[in-house]
Amino acid sequence: MNAAVPTVFTATCDLAAQFRGRAVPASREEALLRGGTGWVPADLAITCFGPIADNVFGSTGDLRLMPDPATRVDIPADGDIPGTRLYLADQTLPDGTPWQCCPRRFLASAVEEFGAELGVTVIAAFEHEFTLAGIPSVPSFSFEKYRSAEPFGTDLVTLLEQAGFAPETWLPEYGDAQYEITLSPVEARVAADRAVLLRELVRDLARRRGLRACFAPLPNLEGSGNGVHIHLSFYDADGNPALHDPSRPGGLSELGTGFSAGILRHAPALTAVTAASPVSFLRLTPHRWSAGGAFLAERNREAMLRICPGTGPDAGARLNLEYRAADATANPWLALGVLLRAGLEGIRRGYPEPVVWPESATESDLVVVPPLPKTQEEALNELERDEVVGGFLAPDLLHTYLSVKRAELNTLAGLDDAERCRRMADVH
Repeated sequence: MNAAVPTVFTATCDLAAQFRGRAVPASREEALLRGGTGWVPADLAITCFGPIADNVFGSTGDLRLMPDPATRVDIPADGDIPGTRLYLADQTLPDGTPWQCCPRRFLASAVEEFGAELGVTVIAAFEHEFTLAGIPSVPSFSFEKYRSAEPFGTDLVTLLEQAGFAPETWLPEYGDAQYEITLSPVEARVAADRAVLLRELVRDLARRRGLRACFAPLPNLEGSGNGVHIHLSFYDADGNPALHDPSRPGGLSELGTGFSAGILRHAPALTAVTAASPVSFLRLTPHRWSAGGAFLAERNREAMLRICPGTGPDAGARLNLEYRAADATANPWLALGVLLRAGLEGIRRGYPEPVVWPESATESDLVVVPPLPKTQEEALNELERDEVVGGFLAPDLLHTYLSVKRAELNTLAGLDDAERCRRMADVH
């Protein structure tokens, strides 16, 4: 047994965006990798507040958490706190075959279908914002604010580099005690895996540094919100960028425009998965630089889909689409999976090309764009009504997802918005 890593924790990310699993002694790691560890179908229905929501599984059934060796991350010992090793797992049936309700498998199948049909590789990156309780109030984006998070900031970058996550930027953000960490773009499934693990690495390190990291979409009703921006780009079989066409509006290729059409057509239902909490929609409003409506635009941070331009001689390779109506209450595997499937539907069905709003578009120009749902309840109803998006999910997965989210809503029923934000901040 490795004394520096005495235990191994294998886990999944559930519908409440919680990292749940089981630990074994390091001496049993080989057995874990061969056969996994036991899990229960009804665990999928645990809400972010703890109770199990109504579900179709009940007390019956068995699953295995099968760790993926490629996801291994070591957290080194830190003073009196021992190190540990993490693995992400697929949820499988006892014989090892896929379970139709596994969120990680949902993304894998979406990526496989997308690539097989369109002949492209999906590259993605998740940008996470979070707040650190215990940091003094100092000017936004300042060097002082950057240094106020030390040694946490440097320790985080070092930890992520050691894990092979290739951090790109670590920066002090606009909001009070708010920071952002970005990772380099990678293959879609790896990007989502890293998004799951990143949140836990940040929280764990913050605890060890006497801080508390919060990824809630709106920790304080009057403050700035925390988003998760999902960046997407596609490459063809020859390694050429497939999103860029300088002859088209916004420089976005026909493939990219068709993909965008699918997301915008199904935007209300998609937000039920990507903005997955009772307070998420308090952030998704105009003038918050989050997503003020379901539209596609150049360099506009109020757009649900933003065309991010490339720079330099390889500008085409750098152009990407940024989906902005997401936060860390969403399961990254489900969020990315539904975006890919909705975009593919836009291409398959030939949805009308959306307007590419220029950077010069004014607020009065944009008054015609469709609004996003105003509440989570509205978004969940849209998910239930939208047969296309609802059809992406296996029936038991869709039922359980709706049940979990409505149970979370009911837990906060009767509270004012400020208290709802506080309760969600306690969880995330």
